[in-house]
Amino acid sequence: MLFVALVVAGCLYGAARLVAVAREPLTSLPFQSGWEPSEHALSRYHARYYPLAMLFLAFDVEMLFMYPWAVIVADAGIGAVIEMFVFLGVLMAGVVWAWREGALRWT
Repeated sequence: MLFVALVVAGCLYGAARLVAVAREPLTSLPFQSGWEPSEHALSRYHARYYPLAMLFLAFDVEMLFMYPWAVIVADAGIGAVIEMFVFLGVLMAGVVWAWREGALRWT
């Protein structure tokens, strides 16, 4: 099976090389409409943006858990409500910790 997978991958790679429009790689980066970049593409983001982005992602994932919960909470009863409040309590503890560590301070 490994041999077949390697042969198929090699054939696909070879076919891609044969039908490629440009055989040589790009000489300039496709950044700022093909002009030579004066800075790295990722250098414009300050490092203090990333903890805030991680905090946003944590609450975004929290919403993924809350939408299905909202659909079944009426059928599941008080146990589901208690579980959600425990979950939200853990998230609130994370927010308080991030606040104390200064992750929400922008300056």
